[in-house]
Amino acid sequence: MIPSLPNPSHTGFALRPLAVLVAASLMLALSACSKQDEGKTAGQQLDSAIAKTEEAAARAKAKAESEMASAGAAVKSATQSAESSGKDMAAKAGEKIDDLTITTTVTAGFAKDPDLSVLKINVDTRDGAVTLKGSAPTAAARDKAADQAKAVKGVKSVDNKLEVKAAG
Repeated sequence: MIPSLPNPSHTGFALRPLAVLVAASLMLALSACSKQDEGKTAGQQLDSAIAKTEEAAARAKAKAESEMASAGAAVKSATQSAESSGKDMAAKAGEKIDDLTITTTVTAGFAKDPDLSVLKINVDTRDGAVTLKGSAPTAAARDKAADQAKAVKGVKSVDNKLEVKAAG
């Protein structure tokens, strides 16, 4: 009988050289990793390499956790800053709405008053301070306009710049 060569398609035959090559590469890598591993068995060297890998993984985990904590603090700070800015903007918008409301209320009051409705009075409000500009036929009409403006809710002060001009 003639001896036959092993079938190359047989799985055991194909993997055996690969396993030997991987084992040899692992041994070379382990021996090159550290000179202090000289004199240790392959199993001891493998255990040492695994321990080093676990230590590196633990350090990487601790670093990642630290960076995540820092990122969390930064996000919290940014959120608080944005919230504060939003509140400031809302307060400023509220002030503008209040100034507009004051101007509208003062102007509407003048329109309802028969002594002042015919007058051309420009009403300007900034931060609750009302400025009246234009002309009034009498000093009494001028003072009445200032008194009405002062009576409006939210008015802090009135700068009466109305000029008395006799009709004619």
